[in-house]
Amino acid sequence: MAHASVSETTLPATMSAMLLTGHGGVDRLVYRDDVTLPSPGPGQVLVRVTATAKNNTDRKAREGLYPTKDKEEVASFAMGGSPTLTFPRIQGADIVGRVVAVGDGVDVGRLGERGLLDFNLYADSRPDINLTPDYYGHGADGGFAEYVALPSDQFHLVDKPDLADAELAAMGMCSYQTAYHMMTSAGVKAGERVLVTGASGGVGTALIQLCRVVGAIPYALSQADKAPALKALGAEAVFDRGEIAELERQVRAATGDRPLDAVMDLVGGEMTDRFIDAMIFDMKARTTYPRLSIAGASGGNLSEIMWTRIYLYQVQIFGVSHGTRDEAAQLIEWIRTGQLKPVLHGAFRLSDLHRAEEYFVDRGKGFLGKIVIVPDAQWEAHGAAFALDAGATDA
Repeated sequence: MAHASVSETTLPATMSAMLLTGHGGVDRLVYRDDVTLPSPGPGQVLVRVTATAKNNTDRKAREGLYPTKDKEEVASFAMGGSPTLTFPRIQGADIVGRVVAVGDGVDVGRLGERGLLDFNLYADSRPDINLTPDYYGHGADGGFAEYVALPSDQFHLVDKPDLADAELAAMGMCSYQTAYHMMTSAGVKAGERVLVTGASGGVGTALIQLCRVVGAIPYALSQADKAPALKALGAEAVFDRGEIAELERQVRAATGDRPLDAVMDLVGGEMTDRFIDAMIFDMKARTTYPRLSIAGASGGNLSEIMWTRIYLYQVQIFGVSHGTRDEAAQLIEWIRTGQLKPVLHGAFRLSDLHRAEEYFVDRGKGFLGKIVIVPDAQWEAHGAAFALDAGATDA
């Protein structure tokens, strides 16, 4: 065991955590209070978790919805060759908390710091590329627990008293870094018209904000009842997902008959062709190639597209999962300077994660942003103020 310096009090030997015991339904998530406390290794910090944002990847990894060869395969990330999701595993990628111990080589001055995790398990130290994406909560234990050991250089200090821990977790890298990498991959620039699909979720709300930060003009695709909130967040206009067959007409009306420059897509499925239509209906009006950046498939994992539409219209397609160290550093700076704002929907206790998962799947009218999971021992201090009312949590 690596030597560790401990803060004010002696740490317990065990902790409470939610263990994922295998692929399947929420019954595979087992809450235990006798899990061995992790110890920080060299270059690591031990963090007392105060809030961890829930992401769709938690559910998809649990259900094995990441096939790359056989569409019927039950699988998870294995970009580096062999699968890294082993059981039991503690999920939860977007971790906020305070440093309570440090491993060898870490400055003891970090004790007590509040931070936000860059969630990636990087294969190497390159700052500008990430070819084998994996993450905490998947290839290593994450934040659905009372404590977690993390790399010191990826647990970034965010000393902003105006941001509650739950709000900071809602700005976690899993959503914001994915969103930013979608934009950098497609080369989104100031002044460009960008469609954000799946706009009410964590990545979608991050994309809307990030477009405004870099000077691009975001248009949102979502349910009609969410239009006021999305416009308040920064969307130029909101297109009704229920009228997807009329997307080109909606775009023309909102842009003055100008095509979209790029689409940041989290939906896929049968809608993909509609998104391409919205970029190519007037190629003479374009000054750049049409760009489709894809980081999700909530509308279906298979899309039927004529390749002639892709190569004759020179549509550039970018597949995106995780981002880079450089992008994480930029996002942390924007969070510290207040250029990005939290979109927190509500909080659940860690012991109530089953209900949080069910609520997340059934989310509908009124849902915007992120759900955050707070350890029971931290609930009064960091979760209670953001609790969903009883009627909502019973949904």
